[in-house]
Amino acid sequence: MGTSTEATATGARAGITLITGVIGSDTHIVGNRIVSMALEEAGFKVVALGALTPAEEFIAAAIETAADGILVSSLYGQGELDCRGFRDMCVEAGLEGILLYIGGNLVVGKQDWAEVEARYRDLGFDRAFPNATRTDEIIAVLDADFAARRQG
Repeated sequence: MGTSTEATATGARAGITLITGVIGSDTHIVGNRIVSMALEEAGFKVVALGALTPAEEFIAAAIETAADGILVSSLYGQGELDCRGFRDMCVEAGLEGILLYIGGNLVVGKQDWAEVEARYRDLGFDRAFPNATRTDEIIAVLDADFAARRQG
């Protein structure tokens, strides 16, 4: 039996809709599916778009479902190209307040993670997760971000 804190977190998550998918020409779906399943098990409402998803489809799904956040996966190292202008597209579509997350193998080759993360934040993402981030870490970050949003 779960604790009251777990029940409170699960209850708060039930009202949160998240869009997940793999952006651009990337076909690497396994990690994204694992994250989507973990989010669903944690109580979030998840709309999983799958692989090979254009940026416009993430945004259309977010509008259609009144989503609270978009989690973009990219594992083939070209995420930076696929995500240029993503935040601007969200703003133009009326989603200026949506939380944006990205994770995976976001660059080609070994690069300093702090620099990679800074580039994605400059692209308008609220958070960037390195490859192999555990699902419980992602859920903890989402809980903190949505709690902060509720508190204003």
